[in-house]
Amino acid sequence: QVQLVESGGGLVQPGGSLRLSCVASGFTFSNVVMSWYRQAPGKERELVARIGSTGSITTYADSGKGRFTISRDNAKNTVYLQMNSLKPEDTAMYYCNVFASIFGQGTQVTVSS
Repeated sequence: QVQLVESGGGLVQPGGSLRLSCVASGFTFSNVVMSWYRQAPGKERELVARIGSTGSITTYADSGKGRFTISRDNAKNTVYLQMNSLKPEDTAMYYCNVFASIFGQGTQVTVSS
């Protein structure tokens, strides 16, 4: 059974940083693309970043380019999202994703002074 467990969210001031983690199980982690999505209240879920199976290829939504970094540790079955220079508009529930339609339970990120 595929399982994704996110952690690392919280309340942070504008300009601050957070590192999200997602531990995966139930599939061969090192073989698959992993993604982070987010959904703000009243908005659709949107892609934040994606990383290839080896970690050598990454893509980012324009909203996070230059501020967010996705990475993975295949030995730990974990994908990370380092978020720097956070803005209030980054406030959302952040979800780990695999196989297009499988999401974790999410971790809340709130950026506010």
